[in-house]
Amino acid sequence: MPLGALLVLLLLGGAGPASAHAALDSTDPEDGAVLQRAPGHVTLAFSESVGLRDDSFRVLDPGGHRVRTGDTGHADGRSETARVALPGGLGEGTYTVAWRVVSADSHPVSGAFTFSVGKPSTTVASVDTGPTEDPLTTNLHRIARYLSYLAAALLIGTAAFVALCRPPDAAPLRRPLVAGWWTLLGATVALLVLRAPYEAGTGPSGALDPDALGDTLTTRPGVLLLIRLALLGPAALFLARMFRTPVGDRHPRPGPLAATAGGALAVALVLTWAASEHASAGIQVPAAMTSSTLHLLATALWVGGLTALLLTLRSAGDAATVARFSRVALASVTVLAVTGVYQSWRGLGSWQALTGTTYGRLLLAKVVLVAVLLAAAAVSRRWTAALAATAAAQEPARERVPQPAGGPPAPEPPTAPADTGGAAPATAALRRGLRRSVLAEAVVAAVVLAVTTVLTGTQPGRAADEAARTVPAGGVLPASVTTIPFEIGTAGRGTVQITLDPGRTGDNAVQAVVFGPDGSLAAVPELRLSFTLPDQHVGPIDAELVDRGGYWSANTVTLPLPGTWTMKTTVRVSEIDQVSEVRRIRVER
Repeated sequence: MPLGALLVLLLLGGAGPASAHAALDSTDPEDGAVLQRAPGHVTLAFSESVGLRDDSFRVLDPGGHRVRTGDTGHADGRSETARVALPGGLGEGTYTVAWRVVSADSHPVSGAFTFSVGKPSTTVASVDTGPTEDPLTTNLHRIARYLSYLAAALLIGTAAFVALCRPPDAAPLRRPLVAGWWTLLGATVALLVLRAPYEAGTGPSGALDPDALGDTLTTRPGVLLLIRLALLGPAALFLARMFRTPVGDRHPRPGPLAATAGGALAVALVLTWAASEHASAGIQVPAAMTSSTLHLLATALWVGGLTALLLTLRSAGDAATVARFSRVALASVTVLAVTGVYQSWRGLGSWQALTGTTYGRLLLAKVVLVAVLLAAAAVSRRWTAALAATAAAQEPARERVPQPAGGPPAPEPPTAPADTGGAAPATAALRRGLRRSVLAEAVVAAVVLAVTTVLTGTQPGRAADEAARTVPAGGVLPASVTTIPFEIGTAGRGTVQITLDPGRTGDNAVQAVVFGPDGSLAAVPELRLSFTLPDQHVGPIDAELVDRGGYWSANTVTLPLPGTWTMKTTVRVSEIDQVSEVRRIRVER
């Protein structure tokens, strides 16, 4: 693996934690809810299907002690949900729920939220939701993923080069095929044993836990890795058969049946990536899976073929082989362009995500690198055309020489050796130039593959936008909380605690709890809430609060602009009496 590619991988990988891709849509109970009775379950709903772990839920009581919970599972069999049973008899106070699941594209996601029974506690238990990732485990996992991509490209691309480009001597290509096979085997085993600590966000020592490995083998990512390992056996047999040629024959060519089997193996191998990454979740999954499979196959044909061509040119490459690969590369680039545009649209979701998200910025970097790669490819094509023209001009003309009847056949005209030493100076110079441009292509392609590896581990812009518009998925984020006192006639003074979550422009959730003079929950006939932005002449915007039995809430209130808003709260304390209070709140972008 080129050192530069590894450095790019580590630098990009260490720039920040890789975000998971399942967005938390809702919680039941809602975050911050105050309930009259303790719930029997906690249920989470996500934007895509999620996998559950034994420790997917931790519930802490007001004192910070862990509550013994029941079984964890999916609510009503729906894979995009997670549910845990709570014990009966939960006491009064605020409970904290920490959760951790694995999104459909194999990346872990975690967070936390709170709810209260009876009335909120004066203090809330602090909870560590656990790291989304352990840096050492994550970097090892990324390196193994990169090596698996690189090895698959080398394996599939080199085998396709032998079958499609028919080099004059395929013997030098045995070594990269063997290296690709063993590297893919080792990288897949590493991904399998690192899967458990990667999901748990723990150190790599967790890879030695046999129970954790056993649990991994029952998950979808683990099963896909096992399938990849199983496919490597038939792949080895196919390669051995392809190179099992008669003595003196240096041109191994699989027959139609063997070529079909080899193509099926390549597709099956690539599907183990497509079924475990971005294409397997989100919108248009069948189309995305097809696009991802074609994209990975085209990458393998181009990147692996470049390596094979480079080795061929060092030994006995001829113009015909180079011309055949040029056609294969052109077809691969066309497929990459079409599938890449579709996958970029599907992942970004909006133009703003191109510069406003990590995924978009990585995608821009990849586009720039691909442009450099295409420029190098264009130079290689010019060298290829010049080499083909020179080879055609130097081909000796065959003259028809009359032979006496019964005489011996005319000897074949001598041909120049295939290696550089026996070639004409012009051909040797062209071949050296082509080798340099192909080498540049291969190096840039390795860096592109490194950026792609990081890109597949980064939250797509579309998913990031969904997460921003729903309940925060990374933990309990600060919300705008306002406490407003009001008079209850001769009974004394009550308060309304209003939570605006997340307190930013766009959609917000509103929860309002009314407390009596003694600090207990108070029932009122009506509670109204409105927002006005006087500076911009916006509003009033009614929150349309609904009585939830112990608290009032509105799922969505849209505040379109940042600024200092006027929040008016009206509490009707009886059939004829009501009181209104006004507070100014700051709404950030």
